[in-house]
Amino acid sequence: MPAALAMVLSALSFSLMGVCVKQVGTRIPATEVVLARAVVSVVLSWWMVRRAGIAPWGQRRSLLIWRGAIGTLALLCVYKALALLPLAAATVLQYSYPTFTALLAWLSLGEPVGPRLLGAVALGWLGVMVLAWPPAGSGLGTGLPPLAVAIALVGAFSTALAYVSVRALRHSEHPLVIVFYFPLVALVLSLPLVLLHPVVPSWRELLWLLGVGLFTQLGQLSLTEGLMGLPAARATAISYVQVAFAVLWGWLIFAEPLEVTTLLGGLLVLAAALLSLRRVGTTAG
Repeated sequence: MPAALAMVLSALSFSLMGVCVKQVGTRIPATEVVLARAVVSVVLSWWMVRRAGIAPWGQRRSLLIWRGAIGTLALLCVYKALALLPLAAATVLQYSYPTFTALLAWLSLGEPVGPRLLGAVALGWLGVMVLAWPPAGSGLGTGLPPLAVAIALVGAFSTALAYVSVRALRHSEHPLVIVFYFPLVALVLSLPLVLLHPVVPSWRELLWLLGVGLFTQLGQLSLTEGLMGLPAARATAISYVQVAFAVLWGWLIFAEPLEVTTLLGGLLVLAAALLSLRRVGTTAG
């Protein structure tokens, strides 16, 4: 499959995952959604690792576990934000992660920082402010619930931490091993939380939870294939079609109007992400 098509398929899959999460709403806790996703993904990932004849336990196990743990936190926040916010708004806020990633890569991996990165961070935060808290008297609406926005931003920051961890693992671990550890750790962490307050899903909710796992796995596999064949900046640019998918599904399925703040905030966050990744794209080849 061409790398660009793989990135589009990844964006489509993740957008459909968001639809499935919103369909279960707030009745099913985010921990239970994470557990459902983990069960499906760990089975599929284990099968793929064994089929490829790769040792599943990796070299840098402590970092693999850390990546899985911080990725689990990211999932919890992303799923909770999807349940609380309009689909398009939650997706835009999640896509603030590239600016966090660039800053964290500078702090932890010593990757270079300059005026371009600082400008990207400022632009990205301006986009978040426009989306979440539009200026009073601007006629752009009242904004989004502060707690839901905070949860979404913690999810974006945790995603950035997970991506930096993957970047640190890229020379020692096979991609399938990294993919396998993520749901494995998520399963271990989420199961006790679900057992404390279990909510029995209906058959319909069970199908949506299965969809979360299947679409996430398809998205992860397509994303990995796309990143292997494209520079980081170009791959990320293509992945922003997920925002367009989210707007479409929000309108068609959930009757969510496209707010001016969502459009402006999304454009600013997109510009910030591309600006912050431009240097990564030129050095990653």
